[in-house]
Amino acid sequence: MNRIKMRTSAFAAVAVLATSALAACGSGSTGDGEATGGGAGGAENGKVAFLMPDLASTRYEQQDKPLFEAKMKELCPSCSVIYQNADSDAAKQQQQANSALAQGVKAIVLDPVDSTAAASIVRAAQSQQVPIIAYDRPIPSTPADYYISFDNEKIGSMIAASLVEHLKAEGAEGGVLQVNGSPTDAAAGLIKKGIHSAVDTSGFKLLAEYDTPEWSPEKAQTWVSGQVTQFGDDIVGVVAANDGTASGAIAAFKAAGKDVPPVTGNDAEIAAAQRIIKGDQYNTISKPIKIVAEAAAGVAHQFMQGQKPEGKTTLYDTPSELFVPTVVTRDNIKEVLFDSGIMKAAEVCTGEYAEGCAELDIK
Repeated sequence: MNRIKMRTSAFAAVAVLATSALAACGSGSTGDGEATGGGAGGAENGKVAFLMPDLASTRYEQQDKPLFEAKMKELCPSCSVIYQNADSDAAKQQQQANSALAQGVKAIVLDPVDSTAAASIVRAAQSQQVPIIAYDRPIPSTPADYYISFDNEKIGSMIAASLVEHLKAEGAEGGVLQVNGSPTDAAAGLIKKGIHSAVDTSGFKLLAEYDTPEWSPEKAQTWVSGQVTQFGDDIVGVVAANDGTASGAIAAFKAAGKDVPPVTGNDAEIAAAQRIIKGDQYNTISKPIKIVAEAAAGVAHQFMQGQKPEGKTTLYDTPSELFVPTVVTRDNIKEVLFDSGIMKAAEVCTGEYAEGCAELDIK
């Protein structure tokens, strides 16, 4: 697999989106599609809501928010962003969306807490002719106006296949645990489907699996602790759907005084990079938030201009743009995360991780 080529293609795709959005800003034309009511009158001085789902994942506050705001500022200096985080509360997110609509936003970028409950937000916004861009997580039951994400099913298959390949190379014998994401998150369902596509045909027994409420690392740890008690050394690997659930799984093995088997992840959080460097976590997924955040800003700006962007594909009857991620292990972490500039050694190679960084020539 040519990971560099995939990353280059993804960045190129974002460049196309951004360029088209900038061109629209200059010309005021309606572009490829029909205008929507929410975008009527142009984007100048317009408001856009950026509604994120939880605080359990550090990415939303540390990456998604500032990157989206910076791109919107570049595309439309007079526009303003209304940012809210629902902290895993679907009812709170509904209130935040209602508040954004009351403030006259021209578009809403929504990463739903609950993909089913979010249908009411879509209906409320569309009744006021305000476009909804589903972000990172789809809304299957009521199509949004656009969906931007990395390919979640692909993420699941990639992290699981990477683990299976490693276990076979090591001659491992036993079974694996599968720690899925939140049962109310449609993206978690896609990741789960992708994981099964690799695990079910791997030859390794699936000992047990768990849908982790709210993606909670603590709940993942509690569940994995029970499985460690039940299955012990029969567990040769854990497919965890993101870095938070991976951290919970790893903590469970350590608390039990057991060697930590290879554990997958997803999101390439700084803590996950540190665990990979140290050898506690086997892999993660690099899906540079800059790609989706800037793409979402470009599409939101197009809607605010009165355009109707066309998707590169369709998912759940929604025009969509799905970017391809990259699996990160200790073998390629320097190239993918550090040489690319996604992470800085000064942020990661601190304290107990300095020795591992030195071994990998990360500086």
